[in-house]
Amino acid sequence: MRADRLLAVLALLQAHGKMSSKEIAEELEVSERTIHRDMQALGIAGIPVIADRGNGGGWSLPEGYRSRLTGMTAGEISSLLFMQTTSVVQDLGLADSTRTAMNKLMSALPPDIRRDAEIARERIHVDGAGWRNTGPRDTGSAHLAVVQEAVWAARKLHMVYRPNDGGPGTDKLIHPLGLVVKSGVWYVMALSGPEEEMRTYRVSRMREARLSPESFERPRSFDLAAAWDASLVRFRDRLPRYEANVRIAATAWNRFSQERYVTIEFHADVGDDWVEAAAAFHTLESAVQIMLGYGRQSQALAPQELRERIAEEARAVAASYAAMTGRE
Repeated sequence: MRADRLLAVLALLQAHGKMSSKEIAEELEVSERTIHRDMQALGIAGIPVIADRGNGGGWSLPEGYRSRLTGMTAGEISSLLFMQTTSVVQDLGLADSTRTAMNKLMSALPPDIRRDAEIARERIHVDGAGWRNTGPRDTGSAHLAVVQEAVWAARKLHMVYRPNDGGPGTDKLIHPLGLVVKSGVWYVMALSGPEEEMRTYRVSRMREARLSPESFERPRSFDLAAAWDASLVRFRDRLPRYEANVRIAATAWNRFSQERYVTIEFHADVGDDWVEAAAAFHTLESAVQIMLGYGRQSQALAPQELRERIAEEARAVAASYAAMTGRE
């Protein structure tokens, strides 16, 4: 435990430059007397800890001293930082450990490399969770380099942006704050319009992109990961929603409950053979398609229009097969 604490003391001094015994003790939740003993132990071990007495004094390390991995570039450090948000780390429950390890790594870096790595972490976010559906990678590579340069240099960006409906592109001037990659698709989060509203743009929908000679001031409180999460909430809130009550065979429930376009509000077992649920689909049409896919293992209880549409489609399918059988 003491060895871990000594390493933590070094990490704090490397990150903050100078700290008082009280500050270190509060950070590590030990007494100031313990910190004095730790500093003595570090000195005996050959680590040049400097004690400044009096007002404004504290403990520090000599300029340039680092207990660091040597030879690592800012690019190599940045690539490690992006691993924090991968689905593998999340799935294995290692998110907190990875975050702690990365903070220790950052504290051990020389100031110039640490600054470059922090800039990368502030401006690029990797979302490891998948969308509802996956498709081919769509990086928008034709303009990605220009967008990245604008983000890095805090330069305004002129672009011609094609909307989702495929309509004509519109000219926009944005303040790009950060890049996000999700399922191989790149997005830029930016302030846009006279009100400087936070918006998200897909890089591959840019028909043109060019740097403006004008720079802009990044909001100091901007957190890219938090802003991205908030944009996802807004996006999901705008999705269409079709609510229904359904009954699913118990043998098919696990598969149905994991349907990508179905949200289960609540469910209850009905005997041993069926599960009844309040479910939210995206649209009436998608509800019909999904329910038909379960055949006799599913029943629509409400609303009535869903029951009627499923019955109509089932009759049409039966008639089609009956006609094929007749021709044979």
